Amino acid sequence: FVFLLHSSSSHAPRFGLGSSAVACAFGERACVKMVAQTIEEWYKEMPVVTRTYLTLAFLTTVLCSLEIISPFTVYFNFNLITQKLEVWRIASNFFFFGNLGLDFLFHMFFLTRYCRLLEEGSFRGRTADFVFMLLFGSSLLLLCAVFAHIQFLGQSLTFMMVYVWARRNQQVNMSFLGLFNFTAPYLPWVLLIFSIVLGSSPVVDLIGMAAGHLYYFLEDIYPAMRGHRLLRTPRILNAIFDDYHID
Repeated sequence: FVFLLHSSSSHAPRFGLGSSAVACAFGERACVKMVAQTIEEWYKEMPVVTRTYLTLAFLTTVLCSLEIISPFTVYFNFNLITQKLEVWRIASNFFFFGNLGLDFLFHMFFLTRYCRLLEEGSFRGRTADFVFMLLFGSSLLLLCAVFAHIQFLGQSLTFMMVYVWARRNQQVNMSFLGLFNFTAPYLPWVLLIFSIVLGSSPVVDLIGMAAGHLYYFLEDIYPAMRGHRLLRTPRILNAIFDDYHID
């Protein structure tokens, strides 16, 4: 997907590899050092929620791949949660993204890109509201997982973020393989169709889109129609994340 989609948005993550390329001309050691510094700067520049989610997802997936922990200890299982009180599964299933490989890198790209675009865009200076959106979406996805028997919901949550960003940036132009252009609201559908063509089940993506649509309707559409909001960020989240507002 990294090479398939192009967005004209000016808010895309910048990796700043130009200086690294120059450093490579002066030796391998200087090149490695410059690349490491570039990655470190890129990581530190991320807003707090994006950085935290990316870190947890990366560590969980890597530890599972190294067999330090087992995916069987992190997947969502309603019976184990309710009967054996393995409550960590409520959160841990959102952090596992399969085996290390290109598919994992694609997922990390989309997670980082659209989580960051939302946090630095429509949720800029509203970290508590962004966390509430993720908690609201996660709750909906967990409810769906009970009936759909889905074990890992990280991809669904990423799709929810893609959907919300796309709906809030309807004028952004995008292209697919250079074959056809479309505006941002069609992005989730393009990704869904592409996943189906590759043989993936659409259920995981569809429930993420459904959660995103419900949030978008309740947060953006309904207040404009009725004049009042149904979703309100709890005060405890405002108190916790007050110091993380982006300047």
